[in-house]
Amino acid sequence: MSGFDWLFFTEVSLAGLGAGALLALTGLAFVLIYKATKVVNLAIGEMLMIGAYVFFSFTAGLGLPWWAALIAALAAGGLLGAVVERAIIRPMLGESAISVFMVTIGLGSVLIGLVELTWGAAPTSLPDFMGKAPVFIGPAYVSRKIVIGFAVAAAVIAVFLIAFRYWRGGVALRATATDQGAAYSCGINVPAIFSMAWVFAGVAAAGAGVLVGAVGGISPNMGVFGLSALVVVIVGGLDSIAGALIGGILVGLIEAWAGTYLGGEYKLLTTFGLLLIVLMIRPYGLFGTVEIERL
Repeated sequence: MSGFDWLFFTEVSLAGLGAGALLALTGLAFVLIYKATKVVNLAIGEMLMIGAYVFFSFTAGLGLPWWAALIAALAAGGLLGAVVERAIIRPMLGESAISVFMVTIGLGSVLIGLVELTWGAAPTSLPDFMGKAPVFIGPAYVSRKIVIGFAVAAAVIAVFLIAFRYWRGGVALRATATDQGAAYSCGINVPAIFSMAWVFAGVAAAGAGVLVGAVGGISPNMGVFGLSALVVVIVGGLDSIAGALIGGILVGLIEAWAGTYLGGEYKLLTTFGLLLIVLMIRPYGLFGTVEIERL
């Protein structure tokens, strides 16, 4: 191992941690919706994409400063989540889980078509609002965008973890997730909790979309990022925010190592290989509740 380049390995690992944090932030949107409503939303990747394109419209299109465009993108993500829950998901209450699952797949296709009609199918880049100066952690070089993405994602996930534990709305959401009937009997407005979960998930997805778009650009295909995030939450546990964080970091590191040392074509192979291993050993995820229902 004397010839092993530890500095290069450290830089690859730091980049993997940054990508893993973005995966965890996207996974948070999955978890928020599943935790409250038991819906596996396959359109999270496309909701992420909408947030990125709204940010692009307000910066490159209208010339707004990045912070105003970010607020607009987050608001659009929350509004999209609220509309989807009220107009599409709530009428599906009582239907089978697989039916709702398929509806979210259709929703993703509709959002892709909407983006292609509105902004076109060609990939593009977001205006640079993070700067390009490198960040050095010791002798290791890390992209500034990766560092900022990691810091923002970690801070947002920490806020949600604290809110779920101490904030009254977070406690109500946990109570609804545990037993909807008991939550109703305690005076909790369960439909409002459902809407709140979708709004927060939409905001988280839009924020993740801006960060992902800043790193790798935007296109109508960027919703595929949501598939890797789905792997993250299945590995970590569909109803565990902490599991999304740990699963995101784990998947981010594995993809970075595989892509660098084995080749880019092995990234998805190793990711879904990890998924299969976890499903065989712990089908409810590393931190998921054992009793949760599976499709």
